Amino acid sequence: MNKSRLEAFTDGVIAIIITILVLELRRPEGGTFAALWELRHAFFIYFVSFATLAIYWNNHHHLFQAVTAVSGKILWLNILLLLCISLFPFTTSWVSTYLFSQAAAITYGLLMLTADVVWLLLSRALLEKHSQNSILSQSLQGSKKSAFSISIITTGLIIGWFWPPAVIIGCLVSLTPWIIPDKRIEQYMQANPEKNQKD
Repeated sequence: MNKSRLEAFTDGVIAIIITILVLELRRPEGGTFAALWELRHAFFIYFVSFATLAIYWNNHHHLFQAVTAVSGKILWLNILLLLCISLFPFTTSWVSTYLFSQAAAITYGLLMLTADVVWLLLSRALLEKHSQNSILSQSLQGSKKSAFSISIITTGLIIGWFWPPAVIIGCLVSLTPWIIPDKRIEQYMQANPEKNQKD
Protein backbone atom coordinates (compact mmCIF):
# COMPACT_ATOMS: atom_id res chain seq x y z
CA MET A 1 0.00 0.00 0.00
CA ASN A 2 1.10 3.54 -0.73
CA LYS A 3 2.36 5.61 2.22
CA SER A 4 1.19 9.04 1.03
CA ARG A 5 -2.28 8.97 2.60
CA LEU A 6 -0.84 7.81 5.92
CA GLU A 7 1.64 10.68 5.94
CA ALA A 8 -0.99 13.26 4.96
CA PHE A 9 -3.42 12.02 7.60
CA THR A 10 -0.73 12.01 10.28
CA ASP A 11 0.38 15.55 9.40
CA GLY A 12 -3.20 16.82 9.61
CA VAL A 13 -3.96 15.15 12.94
CA ILE A 14 -0.75 16.38 14.59
CA ALA A 15 -1.43 19.92 13.34
CA ILE A 16 -4.89 19.82 14.93
CA ILE A 17 -3.49 18.43 18.20
CA ILE A 18 -0.92 21.23 18.41
CA THR A 19 -3.68 23.79 17.81
CA ILE A 20 -5.81 22.29 20.59
CA LEU A 21 -2.77 22.25 22.87
CA VAL A 22 -2.27 26.01 22.68
CA LEU A 23 -5.98 26.64 23.12
CA GLU A 24 -5.79 24.86 26.47
CA LEU A 25 -3.47 27.56 27.85
CA ARG A 26 -5.29 29.73 30.36
CA ARG A 27 -4.94 33.50 30.25
CA PRO A 28 -3.47 35.25 33.33
CA GLU A 29 -5.91 36.26 36.06
CA GLY A 30 -4.91 39.89 35.78
CA GLY A 31 -2.91 42.34 33.72
CA THR A 32 0.37 42.07 35.61
CA PHE A 33 3.61 40.15 35.21
CA ALA A 34 2.90 38.63 38.62
CA ALA A 35 -0.29 37.13 37.21
CA LEU A 36 1.67 35.82 34.23
CA TRP A 37 4.27 34.31 36.58
CA GLU A 38 1.51 32.36 38.30
CA LEU A 39 1.14 30.38 35.05
CA ARG A 40 4.81 29.39 34.88
CA HIS A 41 4.02 25.73 35.52
CA ALA A 42 1.39 25.72 32.79
CA PHE A 43 3.84 27.19 30.27
CA PHE A 44 6.54 24.70 31.28
CA ILE A 45 4.22 21.72 30.76
CA TYR A 46 3.02 23.27 27.50
CA PHE A 47 6.62 23.49 26.32
CA VAL A 48 7.26 19.84 27.19
CA SER A 49 4.11 18.71 25.36
CA PHE A 50 4.73 20.94 22.34
CA ALA A 51 8.32 19.72 22.12
CA THR A 52 7.08 16.13 22.33
CA LEU A 53 4.60 16.62 19.49
CA ALA A 54 7.15 18.47 17.37
CA ILE A 55 9.73 15.73 17.89
CA TYR A 56 7.21 13.00 17.05
CA TRP A 57 6.24 14.79 13.84
CA ASN A 58 9.86 15.47 12.89
CA ASN A 59 10.97 11.89 13.46
CA HIS A 60 7.83 10.46 11.82
CA HIS A 61 8.46 12.57 8.74
CA HIS A 62 12.12 11.60 8.71
CA LEU A 63 11.41 7.90 9.21
CA PHE A 64 8.82 7.72 6.44
CA GLN A 65 11.25 9.20 3.93
CA ALA A 66 12.81 5.72 3.94
CA VAL A 67 9.48 3.85 3.83
CA THR A 68 8.44 2.51 0.45
CA ALA A 69 5.27 0.59 1.40
CA VAL A 70 2.92 0.11 4.35
CA SER A 71 0.65 -2.70 5.53
CA GLY A 72 -2.60 -2.90 7.46
CA LYS A 73 -0.61 -3.55 10.64
CA ILE A 74 1.42 -0.40 10.07
CA LEU A 75 -1.72 1.64 9.44
CA TRP A 76 -3.28 0.50 12.72
CA LEU A 77 -0.10 1.09 14.72
CA ASN A 78 0.12 4.59 13.25
CA ILE A 79 -3.52 5.20 14.26
CA LEU A 80 -2.70 3.94 17.75
CA LEU A 81 0.22 6.36 17.92
CA LEU A 82 -2.08 9.21 16.91
CA LEU A 83 -4.57 8.11 19.59
CA CYS A 84 -1.85 8.40 22.21
CA ILE A 85 -0.62 11.82 21.19
CA SER A 86 -4.18 13.12 20.70
CA LEU A 87 -4.57 12.83 24.50
CA PHE A 88 -1.67 15.21 25.18
CA PRO A 89 -3.88 18.34 25.34
CA PHE A 90 -6.00 16.65 28.03
CA THR A 91 -3.11 15.44 30.18
CA THR A 92 -1.21 18.70 29.64
CA SER A 93 -4.15 20.73 30.91
CA TRP A 94 -4.54 18.47 33.94
CA VAL A 95 -0.91 18.29 35.03
CA SER A 96 -0.30 22.01 34.39
CA THR A 97 -3.05 22.79 36.88
CA TYR A 98 -1.99 20.12 39.40
CA LEU A 99 1.76 19.75 38.88
CA PHE A 100 2.31 18.12 42.26
CA SER A 101 -0.64 15.75 41.88
CA GLN A 102 0.46 12.14 41.81
CA ALA A 103 -2.50 11.08 39.64
CA ALA A 104 -2.02 13.86 37.06
CA ALA A 105 1.75 13.40 36.75
CA ILE A 106 1.58 9.60 36.59
CA THR A 107 -1.14 9.76 33.93
CA TYR A 108 1.00 12.16 31.87
CA GLY A 109 4.01 9.88 32.17
CA LEU A 110 2.04 6.74 31.34
CA LEU A 111 0.72 8.43 28.20
CA MET A 112 4.26 9.36 27.15
CA LEU A 113 5.46 5.83 27.90
CA THR A 114 2.62 4.29 25.89
CA ALA A 115 3.36 6.54 22.92
CA ASP A 116 7.04 5.53 23.04
CA VAL A 117 6.15 1.83 23.14
CA VAL A 118 3.79 2.23 20.19
CA TRP A 119 6.52 4.10 18.27
CA LEU A 120 8.86 1.17 18.92
CA LEU A 121 6.23 -1.30 17.67
CA LEU A 122 5.60 0.86 14.61
CA SER A 123 9.33 0.96 13.83
CA ARG A 124 9.58 -2.81 14.12
CA ALA A 125 6.54 -3.31 11.90
CA LEU A 126 8.15 -1.09 9.28
CA LEU A 127 11.36 -3.09 9.48
CA GLU A 128 9.39 -6.29 8.99
CA LYS A 129 7.87 -4.83 5.83
CA HIS A 130 11.22 -3.89 4.32
CA SER A 131 14.15 -6.04 3.28
CA GLN A 132 17.44 -6.06 5.15
CA ASN A 133 19.03 -4.21 2.23
CA SER A 134 16.44 -1.42 2.29
CA ILE A 135 17.21 2.15 3.27
CA LEU A 136 15.09 1.75 6.38
CA SER A 137 16.83 -1.38 7.65
CA GLN A 138 20.32 -0.08 6.87
CA SER A 139 19.60 3.20 8.62
CA LEU A 140 17.84 2.02 11.79
CA GLN A 141 20.05 -0.96 12.54
CA GLY A 142 21.28 -0.80 16.13
CA SER A 143 19.24 2.22 17.20
CA LYS A 144 18.85 2.44 20.99
CA LYS A 145 16.77 5.61 21.21
CA SER A 146 13.48 3.92 22.09
CA ALA A 147 15.11 1.79 24.79
CA PHE A 148 16.67 4.90 26.32
CA SER A 149 13.40 6.86 26.30
CA ILE A 150 11.36 4.01 27.75
CA SER A 151 13.87 3.39 30.55
CA ILE A 152 14.09 7.10 31.46
CA ILE A 153 10.31 7.55 31.55
CA THR A 154 9.90 4.37 33.60
CA THR A 155 12.47 5.65 36.08
CA GLY A 156 10.63 8.97 36.24
CA LEU A 157 7.35 7.17 36.93
CA ILE A 158 8.89 5.20 39.79
CA ILE A 159 10.40 8.32 41.41
CA GLY A 160 7.27 10.29 40.55
CA TRP A 161 5.17 8.02 42.73
CA PHE A 162 6.85 9.80 45.65
CA TRP A 163 7.69 13.16 44.00
CA PRO A 164 5.34 13.81 41.01
CA PRO A 165 7.45 16.47 39.19
CA ALA A 166 10.06 13.75 38.56
CA VAL A 167 7.71 12.29 35.95
CA ILE A 168 7.76 15.50 33.91
CA ILE A 169 11.53 15.80 34.25
CA GLY A 170 11.91 12.22 33.07
CA CYS A 171 9.66 12.87 30.08
CA LEU A 172 11.69 15.94 29.15
CA VAL A 173 15.01 14.09 29.43
CA SER A 174 13.65 11.22 27.33
CA LEU A 175 13.23 13.62 24.39
CA THR A 176 16.91 14.53 24.14
CA PRO A 177 18.10 11.75 21.79
CA TRP A 178 15.19 12.45 19.45
CA ILE A 179 15.83 16.17 18.96
CA ILE A 180 18.00 15.41 15.95
CA PRO A 181 16.54 12.57 13.84
CA ASP A 182 18.86 9.75 12.89
CA LYS A 183 21.06 11.17 10.13
CA ARG A 184 21.79 7.73 8.73
CA ILE A 185 18.52 7.80 6.76
CA GLU A 186 19.44 11.07 5.06
CA GLN A 187 23.04 9.99 4.49
CA TYR A 188 22.04 6.60 3.10
CA MET A 189 19.43 8.08 0.77
CA GLN A 190 21.91 10.63 -0.53
CA ALA A 191 24.50 7.92 -1.13
CA ASN A 192 22.00 5.52 -2.71
CA PRO A 193 19.30 7.60 -4.44
CA GLU A 194 18.29 4.73 -6.72
CA LYS A 195 17.32 2.53 -3.76
CA ASN A 196 14.63 5.00 -2.73
CA GLN A 197 12.55 3.70 -5.59
CA LYS A 198 13.63 0.06 -5.69
CA ASP A 199 13.31 -1.12 -2.06
